[in-house]
Amino acid sequence: MGKQSAKRKLADNEALALATMLRGSPQKLNLVAASIRGMKVEKALNTLSFNRRRIAIEVKKVLESAIANAENNHNLDVDSLIVAEATVGKALTMKRFRARARGRAAKIVKPFSRLRIVVREVEETA
Repeated sequence: MGKQSAKRKLADNEALALATMLRGSPQKLNLVAASIRGMKVEKALNTLSFNRRRIAIEVKKVLESAIANAENNHNLDVDSLIVAEATVGKALTMKRFRARARGRAAKIVKPFSRLRIVVREVEETA
C-alpha cells in the first residue's frame, strides 16, 4: 500500500549537490549562480575563487561537492564536466525587530537561501 519508489530524476551522466540553509538573500545568491551557469567546472571554480561576493565561497563549496559526487558516486570524468544547472530558491526567513523612537519597532528580515547545482558530463567533439 506504500508509494512506489521514485526513479532517479537526473540522467546517468549528471550529478547533483544541494545546500539548503545558505545565509543570504536568494537575489544576491542568484547573481553569483548565474555567473557560472553553462561553464566548464574548472573555469567556474576559478571564477568563484576570484569573485568578491561573500556568498561565492559557499557556492564554490557546493560546486566542489557536486564534482566529488560525480567522480565518486557516478564514475564521471571530472575534466569533461560542465555546470548544467545552478538554481536558487528561498528557504526560511528569520524575522527580528529593532526598537525605534516613540515606542515603535522596525522589522529586520534575515533571509536564507537554497542552492542546487547539477553538473553534466559532455563528450568533447574533435
